[in-house]
Amino acid sequence: MAEKVKKSRGKKALKVILIIVLVIALLVCACGVVNQIAASSHKNLAKSLEAVSYENQLVPELDRNGNYTFVTDGDFKVMQLTDIHIGAGFMSTQKDNMAINAVSSMIRAEKPDLVCISGDIGYPVPFQSGTINNKSDAVIFAEMMEALGVYWAPVFGNHDTESFSLYDREDIGEIYESEEYPHCLFQAGPEDIYGVGNYVINVKNTKGEITQSIFMMDSNDYTSNSILSSLSWDYDCIHTDQIEWYKSTVDSLTAENGGTVPKSIVFFHIPLIEVKDAWYEYRDNGYQDTENVQYIYGKAGEGEGDIMTGLGVEDTAVVFCSEHNNGFFDALAEKGSTQAMFFGHDHLNTFSIYYKGIRMTYGYSVDYLAYKGISTIGSQRGCTMITVKPDGSIDVTPENYYQDKYVSAVPKEEVTMQEYTH
Repeated sequence: MAEKVKKSRGKKALKVILIIVLVIALLVCACGVVNQIAASSHKNLAKSLEAVSYENQLVPELDRNGNYTFVTDGDFKVMQLTDIHIGAGFMSTQKDNMAINAVSSMIRAEKPDLVCISGDIGYPVPFQSGTINNKSDAVIFAEMMEALGVYWAPVFGNHDTESFSLYDREDIGEIYESEEYPHCLFQAGPEDIYGVGNYVINVKNTKGEITQSIFMMDSNDYTSNSILSSLSWDYDCIHTDQIEWYKSTVDSLTAENGGTVPKSIVFFHIPLIEVKDAWYEYRDNGYQDTENVQYIYGKAGEGEGDIMTGLGVEDTAVVFCSEHNNGFFDALAEKGSTQAMFFGHDHLNTFSIYYKGIRMTYGYSVDYLAYKGISTIGSQRGCTMITVKPDGSIDVTPENYYQDKYVSAVPKEEVTMQEYTH
C-alpha cells in the first residue's frame, strides 16, 4: 500500500514538473511571437520614413587605405547621437516609437553630412524591453537610417551586446557592414586589436589635404565576461593595443597629409577617467575654472540631487566612467592631433569642458527607456551638432529635441524640463 502511495505521489510530482515546463515553454514562445510582431512593426515604421532632402549631399568614397573619405571645401556637418536605447521588444514598443520619432525629426531638420552614434543604439534588457534579441534593435535603426538616406557611423556601447544578449559585437558588426545598408560607414577594424569597430573617417579638401580625421573607437563594455557583468558596473575602457592603433594611424595620416598632423575628433561610449577627474576638479574649486579645466557649457545631472533620486537611482558619482586607465588621454596629448572627444553613457550629463587643452563633451542622449521615469523629463534629450570648418577647427552646439525647429510627425510627448543644481 505504501509503495502504491509513493508511486502515485511520484507521478503527480512528475505531472506538476511537466506542466511547469510546458507553461514556461509556452510563455517563451508567446514572448518570442509578440516580440517578432513588435520588431516588425518598428521596422516597418523605420522603413516608411521619408528621405532627407539634400541640395548637394556629400558622398564618401573609400580611399586607397580603405578609409571612407568625404571631400569638401566648405563646412562639414556632424551630428552626434548617443544612448538611443531601442528595446525592440513588446514591453518597449511605445518608447521605441518615441526614440525613432525623435531621431528622425532631428536628422530631418539638421541635414547632417554624417551622423556619429557614440554607443547604445540598442537596449535588449529583458525586464524593460521584453527581449534579449539585440539584432532587432540594430536592424530597426539601420533600416531607419537607410530610409532617411543619411550617412552614419556607429560605435558600440555597453548595452548593445550585453553578455546575456543573443548576438555579440562581431554579429552586429556584420549587420552594419552588410550591403543592405550602404549609408552605414561602420568598419569592424583590425582583427588583431581589442574591440570591434575601431576605424577612421576622413574629411579632405579638393587639394587632397585632410581637414579632419574622425576616429570611431570601441570603449568595450565590462571587465568581466560573467552573465551578471552588467550588474557590477565595472566598466571597461579603451585597451593598450587600441591606443597603439590610434597612434600609428595618426602617424600614417600625417604622412599621407604631407607631414602635417591632421586635426581630429574621437567618438566612443564610456567616458575616460579624466572626465571624472576634470569635473571633480572644477566642482571642488567651487565650479570655477582651474589651470587644467575650462568650463564651456552643460550640467551634471547624473547621480546628483533630486533628479536621479526621483528616477530611482541613488549614487554619489557624477561620472560613471571606467576606473581603469590605459593612458588613452595621454596618447591624445602626445600625438597633438585630437582636439576633442565625444562620448555618452551617462544620460543626464550634458557638460562640455576643456581638460589640459583637450575638449571633452557629453552628447545629449535620446533614451526613453533605461532610467525609470526618464521619458517624462527633457532637458537632456537631443543631439550635439559639430561643424568642422575648412581650417579644421570645430564649433559644437548642443541641441534640445523639444525646440520648435524639430518638427515631429506625431505630437511630441509632454515632459518636464528639469533644472540641474550644477
